[in-house]
Amino acid sequence: MSVPSSRRGLLGAGLILVVLAAVLLALDRSLPPPLARIEQTSVLVLDDQDRILRGFITPQGTWRLPTRTEDVDPLYLQMLLAYEDQRFASHPGVDPLALARALGQWFSHGRVVSGASTLTMQTARLLEPHPRDLSGKFGEMLRALQLERRYDKQAILDFYLTLAPYGGNLEGVRAAALAWFGKEPSRLTAAEAALLVVLPQAPSRLRPDRFPERARAARDKVLARMGQLGVLSERQVAEARQEPLRVRRRSLPFLAPHLASRLRAVQPTATVHRSFIDRGLQQTLETLARQQQSALEPNQSMAILVAANRDRRVLAYVGGSDFFDPRRAGQVDMVQAIRSPGSTLKPLVYGLGFDDLLIHPETLIEDAPTRFGSYSPTNFLNTYAGQLTVREALQQSLNIPAVAVLEQVGPARVAARLREVGLPLHWNAAHPQPGLPLVLGGVGMTLEELVALYAGFADGGRVAPLRFGPDERQTPERALLSEVACWYLSEILRTAPTPQNVPAPSSVAQPRAIAYKTGTSYGFRDAWALGFDADYTVGVWVGRPDGSPSPGHYGRNTAAPLLFRVFDLLPEHTAWPTTSPPAGVLQVSRDRLPERLRYFRTRPALEMAGAPPLGITFPVAGSTVELPGPAGTLAELPLAAKGGVKPLRWLVNGQPIAAAAWRRDAFWQPDGEGLARITVLDQAGQTASAEVWISRGAAAAATP
Repeated sequence: MSVPSSRRGLLGAGLILVVLAAVLLALDRSLPPPLARIEQTSVLVLDDQDRILRGFITPQGTWRLPTRTEDVDPLYLQMLLAYEDQRFASHPGVDPLALARALGQWFSHGRVVSGASTLTMQTARLLEPHPRDLSGKFGEMLRALQLERRYDKQAILDFYLTLAPYGGNLEGVRAAALAWFGKEPSRLTAAEAALLVVLPQAPSRLRPDRFPERARAARDKVLARMGQLGVLSERQVAEARQEPLRVRRRSLPFLAPHLASRLRAVQPTATVHRSFIDRGLQQTLETLARQQQSALEPNQSMAILVAANRDRRVLAYVGGSDFFDPRRAGQVDMVQAIRSPGSTLKPLVYGLGFDDLLIHPETLIEDAPTRFGSYSPTNFLNTYAGQLTVREALQQSLNIPAVAVLEQVGPARVAARLREVGLPLHWNAAHPQPGLPLVLGGVGMTLEELVALYAGFADGGRVAPLRFGPDERQTPERALLSEVACWYLSEILRTAPTPQNVPAPSSVAQPRAIAYKTGTSYGFRDAWALGFDADYTVGVWVGRPDGSPSPGHYGRNTAAPLLFRVFDLLPEHTAWPTTSPPAGVLQVSRDRLPERLRYFRTRPALEMAGAPPLGITFPVAGSTVELPGPAGTLAELPLAAKGGVKPLRWLVNGQPIAAAAWRRDAFWQPDGEGLARITVLDQAGQTASAEVWISRGAAAAATP
């Protein structure tokens, strides 16, 4: 029986459709939508509220900021869909009604009267730019169908909002809003929204900075259409038409540029870098730095770092006073530059002296010309104060007393303690070993490291690296000083006289008490000021990035005024604790101090007085001592000293142990394995220390 020709025709057509569908499906799989442009957006560095601090252009030289529908004003979206694609929510990528209308007008008028391009088709063209001819339009429609099959409407709209051109090298509505209006697209006026709707139709011809009249006419055309469609009322249209057209292109956000470059270098493949930067504070401090340049020499710059004491979050990061000034090497990040710290390490040396019971804030110390072996330090002004307290010596930043304390604390120990807490000193290759000049700036440190150190002073002696963003792993704190030593340091530095050239704070309701220390490196190359209160730590550096001298500029007259100004701009602060000081603090007058703490004798003075040098003969420094004991305990460790002036006093890890003061030996009962620091002090003020490792021994450790 023969098949009717009509049925044969239907079967043939059906077969063709099946084959065509199979071909299209195979093409869809083998030729997926090109997403390279949507995946290659501008790298963004964000503040603590996810607002842009700085962006970087794409390799193609465009500002292409990723944008989602929830990032833009709903009125703009409503106007965009009403003007460009009213049936966007329902069509499959190609609008048959719009296509039929456009073809009909073309046939009847002999030219294109209205287009049929949907937002999906426009997105396809943005993803894969091509000539706007008939073949290109056909390919555009196929890509639009493909996009609709693979993505939902919101994702397609997100693509459009990110890629649409807005004149020059601006792509995406977010970049356009920032450049043309100076704000994010989340809140737009009707006039602003209308301009952003129409600009992608002819971005070069309608640029408001070059062709303001054309841009205004195009904007008003959109507003009129919105009135006809009922999106806007007549009054809203009239008011929007009266709004001035902004004709100047603004720069995109450019804050914390040194930190932005740093974060990008650490994670070069990431497109978004989040930070803890307080945008308002950062902007204020950058403005302050530029204003303060007038008081500096043309080649001088400055750096400012602000951190929260509680969790070491960096709230402001000014790596240079003017990023675009080549005379000041503006693009060099002076927060990370290794410089001589001047006198800023003196508090650490005194703090270790407090922990070793060498000194107390009220201990008397000599400031007089003194030779330490072949080293003869002098004071900043080549004057000497004679006898004064340790408190006064630190507040006046006198050099001789600081070197005397370091000589007994030990330069190698200071360097080792800093290395242990993650703040290694940087040495001159010609002089790799730490020496007494360390306390006067004879080493290298960065502003970042010094701020971390002073934040440790504010946090009871616990040091941790500064944190720049929430994606960084929080490193556990490491003990550097005791709470007692830090309490002494805070009291000394907080009560230091304020420099005379520091202006009065803008708010005098509750003056901010700041514990601060200044420093100046050799040859006036670096001026420093470091300070902290109960909440924040601030570091300031001023100098020439090339390391050349700046005579007349030193910490107290150049960096300190800026430090106090920065504190005056910080958020509200917590007052210094009014609770009792930590256990172990001696709040007594000098005449009520223990005899050995009333007067500090330098090593040269002891030698001149004939005091036999004090030393520890057992255990040997740096050794491992095995102390097996019964039932898993440790045996007592014998301690032995030589020389010195009796009575002697023994400490282990900063804690005194019971021992006969008139004997040179003692015993200590360890409570576990690990590193122990053993110190002995004598009546003449000498001290000797040895660090040893306590172990049960291999045999004892294996015993059940």
